[in-house]
Amino acid sequence: MKILANDGISALGKSLLEEAGYEVITDKVAQEELANAVNTHDISIVLVRSATTVRKEVIDACPGLKLIGRGGVGMDNIDVSYAREKGLTVINTPASSSQSVAELVMGHLFSSARFLYDSYKNMETGDFSTLKKNYGKGVELRGKTLGIVGFGRIGQSLASYALGCGMNVIGVSLSGEPVSIPVHIGGNELTINVECSNNLLEVLAKVDYLSIHVPKQPNGEAVIGKTEFAVMKKGMRLVNAARGGVIDEDALLEAIENGTVAVAALDVFENEPNPRQDLLNHPRIACTPHIGAATVEAQDRIGEELAAQIIEQFGRF
Repeated sequence: MKILANDGISALGKSLLEEAGYEVITDKVAQEELANAVNTHDISIVLVRSATTVRKEVIDACPGLKLIGRGGVGMDNIDVSYAREKGLTVINTPASSSQSVAELVMGHLFSSARFLYDSYKNMETGDFSTLKKNYGKGVELRGKTLGIVGFGRIGQSLASYALGCGMNVIGVSLSGEPVSIPVHIGGNELTINVECSNNLLEVLAKVDYLSIHVPKQPNGEAVIGKTEFAVMKKGMRLVNAARGGVIDEDALLEAIENGTVAVAALDVFENEPNPRQDLLNHPRIACTPHIGAATVEAQDRIGEELAAQIIEQFGRF
């Protein structure tokens, strides 16, 4: 059975599948050639990350396709319901990248608090008096309140790190029920109950930092827009490592200009892979190229989880 890992797969995942008798193809196929490649090479399984989409037209054009796998959490680049209606299996790896995304967010929180993302670019001027004036008004994380919108696996993993840094955490979830979070410190595990709410605006009014961990909305609307920015504290900082579009980018720029947002950190954008230049060039926006799950460890976990699910579904050869 042939597998096309069109956005790549870790060496571990590839070896596990090959040991089970699968042929794994990792040569990148252009989006417009995907259906033709699947049919020409008799491919039964297509694995993607965020770069490749598998929509209705591809599914309809590939009658031999049996499984679509997403290496990661969100599956908005796959027509999941339609694929399942047509009898295809659709899988993802929801647990594999939680830690890596959480760590990227923590990196952005520290960087935005102390302007690290911008100061390094200007050190070559050597003008320490000006540099110290520009970057000498950082803030600390300890004792501040972090709001986490979307309190699933990634949100809870982030909460564990933030609690370990001495932050106060409030989660936003559909249920609004408190969640017990394990915090690992010095080989010991503590359990801390984190307050959650289903009232987004109420939480936004309380937080100093905000991190978004929700999927792209079915209606395409932003979760954080003008209404939400209007209730936030002046000088707050936010991170989006979820999906482009869950923050209204125009409203974000306006909130930065009026002082509501001191610094924003974006790992995802509405128009990937070609984000708008006014975001990329803004001195108070820190940007990374959608690398939340892009750690060696996470990619190994993703490959291993995909391989395990495929072997469970189809067996060994």
